[in-house]
Amino acid sequence: MTQTDNSVTARSPRRTRWSATDLGLIAVFAALVAASALVAAIPVGGLGVPITVQTLAVMLTGLALGPGRAFAAVGLYVLLGIAGLPIFSGGRSGPGILATPSAGYIIAFPLAAAAAGWLAVVVLRRTAARSGKIRGVLLFAAAMVSSIIFVHTLGVLGMMVNAKLSLSAAFLADLPFYPGDIIKNVLAVSIALSLHKAFPDLLLRRVRKADVRL
Repeated sequence: MTQTDNSVTARSPRRTRWSATDLGLIAVFAALVAASALVAAIPVGGLGVPITVQTLAVMLTGLALGPGRAFAAVGLYVLLGIAGLPIFSGGRSGPGILATPSAGYIIAFPLAAAAAGWLAVVVLRRTAARSGKIRGVLLFAAAMVSSIIFVHTLGVLGMMVNAKLSLSAAFLADLPFYPGDIIKNVLAVSIALSLHKAFPDLLLRRVRKADVRL
């Protein structure tokens, strides 16, 4: 009986369901990503893939919510856009977006948010006793790694498939997005640090409780 009780206790910290607060955060951040698409975009080249502030919202979602909720929030945004809501950049919507040069970037958003969220959890766990500057640098690195691996890589693949570009041409078409992403990731980290300071339960304290019980 004791062994069974201990086993149940050991498994209890593993959340199998999201709370109402979790669901509310998912909805709020999905709306944030959608709202970011309404900000005027800067056209780049002739492929119709603009520079937007969406990646700022996507990375902020990951850094603030962690992997699961971030993936759900950004995934919800993508699904609603594909379903027909005009919430992609330029007011675009529908499944036809998957046939455009922007498709790779859009598909990458939930994956990048989840990756940034997972890395953010690792950073927050290991920098609890360190200065905020170190934490900020590591969170920026987490955002940049997630952006490069998912957003830029899948963005290049999307242009190769849908715009019929060669690898080198698609890579060159993607390069103009890097300076903006660096700036947006700096902003995302600054906002995320402020959020975690103002609302410790948003992610950090949740992780600490789990660590203590495990």
